[in-house]
Amino acid sequence: MELSESITHKNGRQRKPVVSNSDMAERESKLDVEDDEEALLPSSDRADGRTIASHGIKGELGNVALLLFLYVLQGIPLGLAGSIPLIMQSKSVSYKDQAYFSFVFWPFSLKLFWAPLVDSLYLRQFGRRKSWLVPTQYLLGLFMLYLSVSVDAMLQTDGQRGPDVITLTAVFFMLAFLAATQDIAVDGWALTMLSRENVGYASTCNSVGQTAGYFLGNVLFLALESADFCNYYLRFEPQERGIVTLSDFLFFWGIVFMVSTTLVAILKKENSKHHHTKKKPKEETQSVMETYKLLISIIKMPNVFTFCGLLLTAKIGFSAADAVTGLKLVEAGVPKEQLALLAVPMVPLQILLPVVISKYTAGPRPLDVFYKAFPFRLLIGLEYALLVWWTPSVRQEEGFPVYYYAVVLLSYAVHQVALYSMYVACMAFHAKVSDPMIGGTYMTLLNTVTNLGGNWPSTLALWLVDPLTFKECQGAPGQTCGSVEEAGLCVREGGMCVTTLDGYYVESVVCVLIGLCWWIFFGKKMKRLQEESPSAWHCRVAK
Repeated sequence: MELSESITHKNGRQRKPVVSNSDMAERESKLDVEDDEEALLPSSDRADGRTIASHGIKGELGNVALLLFLYVLQGIPLGLAGSIPLIMQSKSVSYKDQAYFSFVFWPFSLKLFWAPLVDSLYLRQFGRRKSWLVPTQYLLGLFMLYLSVSVDAMLQTDGQRGPDVITLTAVFFMLAFLAATQDIAVDGWALTMLSRENVGYASTCNSVGQTAGYFLGNVLFLALESADFCNYYLRFEPQERGIVTLSDFLFFWGIVFMVSTTLVAILKKENSKHHHTKKKPKEETQSVMETYKLLISIIKMPNVFTFCGLLLTAKIGFSAADAVTGLKLVEAGVPKEQLALLAVPMVPLQILLPVVISKYTAGPRPLDVFYKAFPFRLLIGLEYALLVWWTPSVRQEEGFPVYYYAVVLLSYAVHQVALYSMYVACMAFHAKVSDPMIGGTYMTLLNTVTNLGGNWPSTLALWLVDPLTFKECQGAPGQTCGSVEEAGLCVREGGMCVTTLDGYYVESVVCVLIGLCWWIFFGKKMKRLQEESPSAWHCRVAK
């Protein structure tokens, strides 16, 4: 279901693996201990005899709040991008157009390819992270202000002309690209903005902030933009429009981006908290070319190459269910704001699932959980198809009954269990095999391939819905409905295009069959990778 992917991974939408505070702090301490001589002083005594006080998190609440706010800002454009497909679906755009727009969610899966540039090129006087953070956030604000005056025209439908999908895709792709670049800068800044003892809070800020931002830009926006929702829950007298429009929402956040970025540029100094120490913490300063050479050397390793190939194909079986189901429900009349609100009761489940599942993936064979959850997620794809088929028969004049939403919510919850089981298992295996000698580059590469393995099948699934759908013209002999022009001619001749075979159901069955074949022939091969010795995963170049 589109909703599930957007909330769980931000489909762009891709959430980073949750790392505990203690684990992350320990990892950063290990990376820095060789470079920072003060880390070798167990009593934290300075050379002049004074003791450096440890004030805990209370002394850094301002930095934590800033990080949290920056991650919230990052989630806003992602949430808005996730809401646009639902808005377009309510305007009856083609699934080919939805496939075009799905490229918007690719930048977060590809940011590894320009992350070395963000890490290596900067103005020393202005700050290593601010050199990228400030301009990207200004551009995000400017793009939002531009969209606030033009997005209504892009979404306007006029006769035969539908929404301007190409322009929408280009603009929102830039928003996602800038948000991904901002994410790289903020992730790097978090490691020096917080002290070693508190650096683990960076992952908490990331998870909470991005989720909150996505919620504001997607769930809250769709609810407040819906006239039906506002009239039923928030107003005494019904009106034709919601409380906010897309233009209003974009204008407000565009101003927030511009003002907050200006304040950060003027008031916040990088590493200001370390002015009293003799030596500032060092960051990795590997050159751009060295990083790219390292990535190539990792990919060329036989085990990594095989594993990446499996990751890029593993999610084909789930593509129809994950990418198309939510749009089909909107097409069947389910209000888009109601679908978005179903994500709210899922938040506690999404918080608890990684904790529970990690108990089963912490051992030497985490991919066993991946293998066992795989067929259950395939079956859920078939259940989603049955849900879409059942939806029109349940619809009533006043909407859908409560029990229908209960069934959708239960289906969504079961899907989340299977999805998180596979996701946490993959992340655990990535952490298990990643070579500690080369920092986070190894694991980031595997995470990037994992995310990309979910994006390209989703785009392809959206693209193929229309070609696999067959319609006939009833009421106008001799007319067909093979194209938009032919469908229009059918209507003008007094006929009506009726779907005889929906491509979504074809895809659902085909994807499950492909997924089942993958599980039988490649699933065990993926499990066998766990039996390789740790040295088989280590990069010789790094040593």
